[in-house]
Amino acid sequence: MHLYLHIPFCRQACNYCDFHFSTNLTLKATVVESICKEIDLQANYLKSKRLETIYFGGGTPSLLSLNELHDIFETIKKYYIFADDIEITMEANPDDINRDRLAILQRFGFNRLSIGIQSFDDNHLKYLNRIHNSQHAEDCVRLAQEMGFENLTIDLIYGINPLLTLPKKLQKTQTEFTKGVHQIWQRDLEKAISLNVPHISSYCLTIEPKTVFGKWLQINKIPPIDEEFASQQFDILVNTLAANGYDQYEISNFCRDNRYSRHNTSYWKRHEYLGIGPSAHSFNGESRQFNVSNNPAYIKALKLGQVPADYEVLTPEEKVNDYIMTGLRTKWGCDLSEIEKMVGQKWLKFNEEVLRQNLSQDFLKLDNQLLMLTQKGKLFADRIASDLFLV
Repeated sequence: MHLYLHIPFCRQACNYCDFHFSTNLTLKATVVESICKEIDLQANYLKSKRLETIYFGGGTPSLLSLNELHDIFETIKKYYIFADDIEITMEANPDDINRDRLAILQRFGFNRLSIGIQSFDDNHLKYLNRIHNSQHAEDCVRLAQEMGFENLTIDLIYGINPLLTLPKKLQKTQTEFTKGVHQIWQRDLEKAISLNVPHISSYCLTIEPKTVFGKWLQINKIPPIDEEFASQQFDILVNTLAANGYDQYEISNFCRDNRYSRHNTSYWKRHEYLGIGPSAHSFNGESRQFNVSNNPAYIKALKLGQVPADYEVLTPEEKVNDYIMTGLRTKWGCDLSEIEKMVGQKWLKFNEEVLRQNLSQDFLKLDNQLLMLTQKGKLFADRIASDLFLV
């Protein structure tokens, strides 16, 4: 089984981030106390008591103190057995990574780091409102490797608007804008490859309504994302990493030597997991639950001994839709025989024409009952998946 803990605090708000977090740290200790209470209340949610992965996400979970980590782990160990090869991941920002912090993480058994670098370009980092600079980003990866964290992943963002980030000396024509930012993106990838990290997660910049970028878009301070430009950068990403031995095992995730994120892969393969903390989600095979995305409301509910979550029992059709949405994103695709077990021939009959169109347009391929996206289709993954939903 798998356990996720959401730590909803950050030192600073990134301009693009739509995850649940607060930059006011005054409630951090109380939220941690509430997280421990929720672990107590949710002790019977997972059928198995053997944990294969634990993932600390956020927010910025690397803000947790030694004592806060101690309390969380002691609570977890009251109810669960750790697999011998358990993967324990900590999301961390470069500004939180130093020798003392890494030593603390090793003490608690963390054996995988997910470092939110986003870019190795100082202009891009400033535009995104990241705290660290490019040199710090590089240094923290090398320090983590020196300290023994071989299992590393870094996050990178592509599709950053070329009109707003290029030095003025390059701002001559649209073609030169685009060429210049492609060069920056290529350098980001080359730097990541040179650092020899076994895993890279890379996401297209999106503009969500409640973010700083979303507000800027409303007042025309920035233009919308250029989809053609973003697709060009996606092609650079895929081709560059493939040429350097990285396997694109999920649309946004690449690894060498089968160093998949075991935790995230459990989501995509529909394994059961428990999510703890404000805004965390859980799945037990039959239903989902969604924790409240509000720190005071989360604290209040747990003081009353209540799990602060909404529940949704999944119909067979909803299970199929979930499988399509997650499975199509991976290199393993969706097994039509699994879909048949859930809803019989209903899905195949309902989607006969959509399947025919996507197969003929080379967006999908079918290989021994496995339905997979082609490289061309990966650019339209969300649209293709939604078109295949049972409604």
